[in-house]
Amino acid sequence: MQSVATTKMSSKGQVVIPETIREQMNLEPGARFVVMGENDVVILKSITKPSMAEFDSLILRARRQAKAAGMKRSDISAAIARVRGKK
Repeated sequence: MQSVATTKMSSKGQVVIPETIREQMNLEPGARFVVMGENDVVILKSITKPSMAEFDSLILRARRQAKAAGMKRSDISAAIARVRGKK
């Protein structure tokens, strides 16, 4: 069931998520969000840790895409080293 509520922003830019929505979505203190905005729309997307099954599926997809692109393990290691500044 979808809930609709109103809230307002404080002078510090803080927005309270109404209790009914927090309960419906099982949001706990410290929950993290991605915030996107365009024109008069602001979207909060909760960030959740994937389950091990979801993580395994993501890894499998990434490996398949890397293989299809012709990437090798050495390419990955080199990219990680570059990002970390270890050429």
